[in-house]
Amino acid sequence: MTARYRLSQRIVHWLVALMVACLLATGMTLGWLGYDGAVQALGEETTGNLYKYHKTFGVLLLGLMTLRIGLRLGFGSPPYDPPLPAFYRAASLGVHGLLYLALMTMPILGWLGTAAGGYPVQFFELTLPGLIAKDPDLGETLFWLHGLVGWLILGLALVHIGAALMHWLIRRDGVMGRMSLSGSRDSA
Repeated sequence: MTARYRLSQRIVHWLVALMVACLLATGMTLGWLGYDGAVQALGEETTGNLYKYHKTFGVLLLGLMTLRIGLRLGFGSPPYDPPLPAFYRAASLGVHGLLYLALMTMPILGWLGTAAGGYPVQFFELTLPGLIAKDPDLGETLFWLHGLVGWLILGLALVHIGAALMHWLIRRDGVMGRMSLSGSRDSA
């Protein structure tokens, strides 16, 4: 029987995955269109809502990733059964480590870039503190880094998904069951 992550870890994993997919899609759309292009294509109200909810869910992602790291530190990860070859273990640790780092860095860059650009840091209907002073040049640099990290996350996520599919469809070694939401009852 495959050892699994705790239910709380699995739920947070899938919430983060869903949130990242939506944030990347929204962020890339806004990045490609730019504000004026988005207003022209989608209207001012829809564009404003896309920016507001992109920021809101970015802040939520930061909170979920903080929770995810706490759960990982508190509960660890289940052993691989059967054990993975050393190369797969090293690749898994590397990709997961980079994903965790990127998923913490991305919303921080967005928050700081928003503040430096002179825009409100929105969380639903609230405006959060900007944390740094308005500096349009710094804002541009931070937004550029935010976009770069977005592409890094996309690449790492594709590697992660590809590896998961390989374990599920080719190796059939039970690795996918570790993070599956379906199956037997277990502790939260």
